[in-house]
Amino acid sequence: MSVEQQLAYIRSTVTSIQDYPKPGIVFRDITSTLADAKALRLILDVMTERYQDQGLTQIAGIEARGFIFAAALADRLGCGMTLVRKKGKLPRAVHSQSYSLEYGNDTLELHQDALNRNDRVLLIDDLLATGGTMRAAADLVAHSGATVVEAAFLIELKSLPGRERIEQSGVPCYAICAYD
Repeated sequence: MSVEQQLAYIRSTVTSIQDYPKPGIVFRDITSTLADAKALRLILDVMTERYQDQGLTQIAGIEARGFIFAAALADRLGCGMTLVRKKGKLPRAVHSQSYSLEYGNDTLELHQDALNRNDRVLLIDDLLATGGTMRAAADLVAHSGATVVEAAFLIELKSLPGRERIEQSGVPCYAICAYD
């Protein structure tokens, strides 16, 4: 199966739901993708191929669906997994980074001892929209002294400024599926 065929298959498993959670929004639901064993394997195959020679030491999964991809990919690549969580969920001393959402603010946290200056980190989440969450995660990793290699996503919503916002901070982005 060619890479184009793999990507087309993965894309075919994403369910588009019109007018959810409110009118005018097309929600890209990945639960159907996760339920498809072939699609999940192909996602990991594509990402393994892309990152196997990047010298990664950690994959940082963004709460919550980023954890799914981060854990499986870390296993395949033989590196560690780091959790980037919402405020108040990590038990040890943390670095915190607040960021803006469409209707308010939120905060992400990373254990202070999770990463160091020798780490090469892939950030991973399920969806890139406005980029606020990933930009905050990238800032946390940079604050720890580690190097962010790339920010990876299953889905990118190209009509929103997420990629531009992240790449302005010097972090390249990669998405398996892109939607207008």
